[in-house]
Amino acid sequence: MPVTLEDIRTAGKLIEGRVSQTPFNRARTLSDITGAEVFLKFENLQFTASFKERGALNKLSSLSEDERKRGVIAMSAGNHAQGVAYHAAKLGIPATIVMPLGTPFVKINQTKEHGARVIVDGDGLSGASALAHELAAKENLVFVHPYDDDAIIAGQGTIALEMLGARPELDAIIVPIGGGGLISGIAIAAKALKPSIKIYGVETELYPGMYNAVKGLDEPAGGQTIAEGIAVRAMGERCVPVVKQLVDDVILVEEEMIEHSIALLLNIEKTVVEGAGAAGLAALLTRPELFAKKKVGLVLCGGNIDPRLLSNVILRELSRQGRILNFAVEIEDRPGVLARIATLVGEAGGNIIEVFHNRMLTHMPAKIAELRITAEARDVEHAREVIAQVRHAGFKVREIGAGGA
Repeated sequence: MPVTLEDIRTAGKLIEGRVSQTPFNRARTLSDITGAEVFLKFENLQFTASFKERGALNKLSSLSEDERKRGVIAMSAGNHAQGVAYHAAKLGIPATIVMPLGTPFVKINQTKEHGARVIVDGDGLSGASALAHELAAKENLVFVHPYDDDAIIAGQGTIALEMLGARPELDAIIVPIGGGGLISGIAIAAKALKPSIKIYGVETELYPGMYNAVKGLDEPAGGQTIAEGIAVRAMGERCVPVVKQLVDDVILVEEEMIEHSIALLLNIEKTVVEGAGAAGLAALLTRPELFAKKKVGLVLCGGNIDPRLLSNVILRELSRQGRILNFAVEIEDRPGVLARIATLVGEAGGNIIEVFHNRMLTHMPAKIAELRITAEARDVEHAREVIAQVRHAGFKVREIGAGGA
């Protein structure tokens, strides 16, 4: 094993007081929902809102004086970028970060704010990695890999020390997998401290890199995922053997379940996580039978989600719950009818969010228009009552699905 428990303990001492020892709390309501006893490790509360600070600080602290003067370069979709940029600035080390095209603006801006030179280029992490290696050779910079590095793995493993230090009775830990650095560090530490503990990895179905590696499969990887932090095709060479040896299984989760988990954590725990940060809860909800009545630790690995995307997730979740309804009403195009519809919706207890008044439907008479209404309801039953109220008043109503059809 390239990284040992002693390496991880040494990293823990090095980063102590310089990286937050984040809360690890029991989640009572989520425990009731899932049937497991759930404990949340709030790594989204780190200063840069991600666990990546741990490995970044451990790696940067290991550099020689000459390497520090030359400066470092990293490729990252955001969280590793911020961890490296923030701690490099604290240590006085010049930092360059290559971020792939499509990286959320919030992560780009926050990385720049930490003082790093940011280059946004490359198709995915592989494209950004190729450019970063090219620049490292050209400018004699030290390359800081986001996961395939012993010092990085050891730093991430300090999370397991804290989790088992606080809750030695844990039966299982669920860990999001990007390239494999986080789960490798956690698995090494946790299995050394408690060999009976189960370690489960989680990936989005769109990027099953580690799932393929450990199961000998070749499922396709690619597409737009809300969990861009774990949208990794190439697994770490150091990480795959560790996962094969120490991780009990890798669970794949659907995009919709990740969205649902983001919304649950926001509504119940009042905490903001990005897609990757919600993946552990998504795995628990996807495979509840694996964890029934077990004490399970979830790593909320990051909280850097674009506010617009978070808003969209919330609205989509409300729509799935039937709390956002969309419907079209055919009306006579004359004064007072719009006000009449609004009154009917209000009397039924609905709250109109948006109205689109369309007079250009050529398949309808010129004196007829269509109102497209988005309204808020308490639940599915209440949504039906709102629509029934409008229909009962004699209007022709057409319900519209979440996709707008």
